[in-house]
Amino acid sequence: MSSIALPRPLILLLSIGLLAAACVPGATTPPKPVATLAARPLPPLATAAGDPSARTSTATPTPTATATPDTTSAPTATATPSSAGDTAAAKPFSMNLYRPGDFVAQYTFEWCVGASLQMALNLATKQVHTSRPDQQALWEMARDRSASPFGGANPKGWVAVLNELGLGPYQLVSLPTFDEALVVAAKAMRETHRPVGLVMWRGRHAWVMSGFRSTADPRRADAFAVTGIRVLDPLYPHGSGRWGRSPKPNTVVSPATLARQYVIRDHGRVDLGVPPGYLLVLPVSGPNDEA
Repeated sequence: MSSIALPRPLILLLSIGLLAAACVPGATTPPKPVATLAARPLPPLATAAGDPSARTSTATPTPTATATPDTTSAPTATATPSSAGDTAAAKPFSMNLYRPGDFVAQYTFEWCVGASLQMALNLATKQVHTSRPDQQALWEMARDRSASPFGGANPKGWVAVLNELGLGPYQLVSLPTFDEALVVAAKAMRETHRPVGLVMWRGRHAWVMSGFRSTADPRRADAFAVTGIRVLDPLYPHGSGRWGRSPKPNTVVSPATLARQYVIRDHGRVDLGVPPGYLLVLPVSGPNDEA
């Protein structure tokens, strides 16, 4: 699968010059942001914490997460096959937290975590966060909490900021297999109605999982397969010469397509406190999650 061509220096930065768990530090030419409704006024970051009912909003109302049986055809499944069981539970299922305007492109090649935090705020609250200053502030918060000797923002900082902003609880988890990671991510999203962070490129890039398709409702079936994943790559539309193209925001990609860029982190120069595996920035059930 081809990707959008970038100047050779940027391709090198994307493919071999990446620091562990950080998005292409040191790039001199920022990507051109995709239009993300930036004209809408943005509430201050401080309003992201606390009681959701007290949060102010200048955007359109937060959409209810789509969690309905899926009657459309799904991509070829590569996750663990579901077992026979309750008829209702075995019906194809889909869920999507995304609404137009939730996607935010990263303003520099380094700020993928900052953009992913903006998208998490957009997906999980009534707020709209799309501006460059907002993204920089969030990235700097994550960087300062990453404890990285290389100066970037890594998944530890990503998790810390999500929790400080009141979007948590979130935790960094490592799963031994790709299929298990997809199942755990889908179960967590179904339970919490909050997005999942995908730690891509062996720990070097950040995507947001905003929805999924599965062979059954994760809340009602003990076993099921994830057949499609809705993803938001803040690097879109640039892609990577090494890892492949960036999917269009809110695209449903097959497990096989996701597996080309979502790969195991088997080693790294930064200790993230988790064993080698497929890394997720995972929402954990809390008292404010929907029943």
